[in-house]
Amino acid sequence: MARQRQRHASSSSAAVQATTVNEAEHFYGEPRPFDPFFRGPVHRRSCTDVFCCWIFLLAVLSYGALGIVARFHGDPRKVLLPTNSYGEFCGQKGTSNAKKPILFYFNILKCANPSLLINLRCPTTQMCVSRCPDKFATYTEMQREHKAGNGSWQYYSQFCKPGFNNPDKPLSEVLRDEDCPSVIVPSRPFLQRCLPDVIARNGTATVANKTRFQDALETARSVTELQDAAEGIRGLAEPRQLALKIVEDYAKSWPWIVGGLAVSLLFSLAFIVLLRFTAGLMLWATVITVMLLLAHGLWHCSVAFAALGRTRGSDVSIAQVGLQTDLRVYLQLRETWIILLVALGVTEVSILLILVIMRRRVKLAIALLREASKAVGHVVSTLFYPLVTFLLLTVCISYWAVTAVYLASSGDAVYKVVCPDGSCPHSNSTCNPQTFNRSDVSKETTCAGSQCLFAFYGGETAYHRYIFPLQMSNLLIFLWLVNFGSALEQCTLAGTFSSYYWAKRKPEDIPPCPLLSSFGRALRYHTGSLAFGALVLSVARLFRMTLKYLEKKLKGVDGGPCRFILCCLTCCFWCLEKFIRYLNQNAYIMVAIDGKNFLRSAQEAFFLLMRNVVRVAVVDRVTDFLLFLGKVMIAGGVGVLTLLLLTKKIALFQEEVPHLHYYEVPLMTTVLGAYLIADGFFGVYAMCVNTFFLCFCDDLERNDGSPAKPYLMSPELHRILGKASRSR
Repeated sequence: MARQRQRHASSSSAAVQATTVNEAEHFYGEPRPFDPFFRGPVHRRSCTDVFCCWIFLLAVLSYGALGIVARFHGDPRKVLLPTNSYGEFCGQKGTSNAKKPILFYFNILKCANPSLLINLRCPTTQMCVSRCPDKFATYTEMQREHKAGNGSWQYYSQFCKPGFNNPDKPLSEVLRDEDCPSVIVPSRPFLQRCLPDVIARNGTATVANKTRFQDALETARSVTELQDAAEGIRGLAEPRQLALKIVEDYAKSWPWIVGGLAVSLLFSLAFIVLLRFTAGLMLWATVITVMLLLAHGLWHCSVAFAALGRTRGSDVSIAQVGLQTDLRVYLQLRETWIILLVALGVTEVSILLILVIMRRRVKLAIALLREASKAVGHVVSTLFYPLVTFLLLTVCISYWAVTAVYLASSGDAVYKVVCPDGSCPHSNSTCNPQTFNRSDVSKETTCAGSQCLFAFYGGETAYHRYIFPLQMSNLLIFLWLVNFGSALEQCTLAGTFSSYYWAKRKPEDIPPCPLLSSFGRALRYHTGSLAFGALVLSVARLFRMTLKYLEKKLKGVDGGPCRFILCCLTCCFWCLEKFIRYLNQNAYIMVAIDGKNFLRSAQEAFFLLMRNVVRVAVVDRVTDFLLFLGKVMIAGGVGVLTLLLLTKKIALFQEEVPHLHYYEVPLMTTVLGAYLIADGFFGVYAMCVNTFFLCFCDDLERNDGSPAKPYLMSPELHRILGKASRSR
């Protein structure tokens, strides 16, 4: 009777399973057929997506040619050194400005209005000087003192155009020809630019103890005007100086950064070793910890909510308060604590329901984690493959950045007509500074006061007209190469771990050098497929970046509907990019297993996942949660240790720690680097779990456990599968 009941239960279970499979077949395609000649990821290989492979190779060669052409035309000094009105670099060795490293503005008051900045240039003559002025003086005062013979011209002339030596020239002609500044004010060098030395005294802006002064035309001016102009220039120059300070901090603290990254490397290896032996324990300990933290959060929110019941003004809504930079304002509102209370409660109940309903599949996820640990232990070289991807990524980023700088600095100096009040019809047209004062444009009444100033570096050739499309091409191919490197890593690791899964006797039947063999197969047969998937992802990413750029540019413009549409499109493309990235990863796994082209592999991966959608949700979330916790723990631990070192809280290293402008720079670099290192190691681990999961689902559809078609999964997975089947 017991045997009959067991057979009846087995037949009922098989019937239920068959019904579920038939329903899945109707929507998600037929299960994978049994192939008696299937021997894992090394059988019947041929080149896939050959056309895309040739396109990819042609794009790489064109990218190299673009870098050579950009290097031939560009000069990075043009974007690093301050440039005067004639396109000359201040402080450049071997030129007349070698001893003049500071930029001086003839009329800095014209820099106060941001709308007058043409191509990040202030619409006034700019000269290279060796030092900034340290006193007030006007051209008229200088002429009077010069006639008295006190030598004031010698001091004033160092701020005039080189070669000008006529202190008796009438003021109107000097201002017309821009030979000298009409007035000089006490200044100090800031980011290699002379800015007024404004000091606050009793809350009032002063320069040399003055709050007002007169220019050469006897017009009263306020120091506040100078301050506004200086702030405008700071806004243009501060980012470059900030970058220089950051570089200096990196130069001083790089040994400490390297030490922190080495510690994160050791922590990552230790976490993986612990995960191999205590995957289930770590998972349940983590879940219990999270549940306790959520319970504590619920208690804290309820206490705070009850305490605010007796506080006046706490019943104001968040909408009435509006947007506040001080987040503590929201903590004084009861509505804030209600929202937190509901959110934490929903999260707590959701986790409990998931654990109760899907406890069997959680066990499957833990078993896959253990099996992945064994595979990584047998093929330890896979842990260090991300270093190859990191080197490729470093080369790609460096090449893209250098090419972008050379493209941006290509061409000769281009000069534009600048009119302070914008009334000149020739404003922003090309001009020649040598002949501008004798041209018809300068003589027009509507162009009075116009100047011919340096605008940017460029040209009129076809190369210079297409600088922007070339920059976009540089970005697109850069994204393509980066995504191709990631695809190559995923396909290589998938081939390695699938070789382990499909081996009948582990580890005896694992092929020798599985990582190197898988890398060779991926490059030899599937470069086109990897390039195809990487190109699709790169185009989606480029569209999203373009939309984000347009959204940022329209932030200060009254275009509510346009900004709303852009926001919706950005969200849609973000979702599309995430979906493509996830599908690509599984497609690369199927490429590594079956050796088919990208589209066919993506289709089979999608349908295989849909036929096991519940298992996918549980395994992905459990694995991602556990590995994310490990990454956060490693990055946080290394970050705390680095913070204690850089703030000299550890007495043993107080003398060795260097003085830095911003200790946050090496701290954030170390934390980010530690997270990326952990992400690289755990990425291998996650790729192993994903590969095993697809192989597991494929194994269930190819085989039935009979002697003719035995399962190739591990005994633990087989045991969990049997328990799950009997429990249905």
